[in-house]
Amino acid sequence: MNLPNKLTVFRILLVPIMVIIPYLPLDGELNIVTVSVPMAWVLINLIFIIASITDKLDGYIARSRKQVTTFGKFLDPIADKILVLTAMIMLVAAGRLPAWIPVIVLFREFLVSGYRLLEVENSGKVVAASMWGKLKTVTQMVGLIIAFIDMNAFGSFFSGNLSGVPLAINIISTVTIFISVVATIFSGWDYLKNGKDLLKDM
Repeated sequence: MNLPNKLTVFRILLVPIMVIIPYLPLDGELNIVTVSVPMAWVLINLIFIIASITDKLDGYIARSRKQVTTFGKFLDPIADKILVLTAMIMLVAAGRLPAWIPVIVLFREFLVSGYRLLEVENSGKVVAASMWGKLKTVTQMVGLIIAFIDMNAFGSFFSGNLSGVPLAINIISTVTIFISVVATIFSGWDYLKNGKDLLKDM
């Protein structure tokens, strides 16, 4: 197994560690720009950041060293989906993210994965990510990193009860995640529109 594929597997292995951390007896808080964040969420965020870095690193290494493999093409997008959806579900469980957001993401991923399988079967080509797909990925990662240190629920700034740094963090995390949802919808529509020819035989 080459280095890019090892990094992809490593990213998947980080996910169960993220899930376990809230159940560990971790005490204390860390002050991040005057915001007190429980140590468990600090560690979860650090793991998520490391995993996000490996997402960019494995692709760069695979292309620069010409180590792109079928295994990597298959596993890399799956690892990304597992990481992002796990992070979102953890925030939903903590009451800080509405459930409709991961539902939209999950629906889009099933749609796109089905389209990609049909495209590979019909033409043998691997479909590259569109501009909307790339925007989705970047805003998801950035939005979730900020959301992990945002101790207020998605959209809490609308209540008018926040001020100062907590207000700024909530606005940034909410807006960034909302942009990722919009990009998710448009990227899914792009795949559906481009794949209409594949459905003619249905």
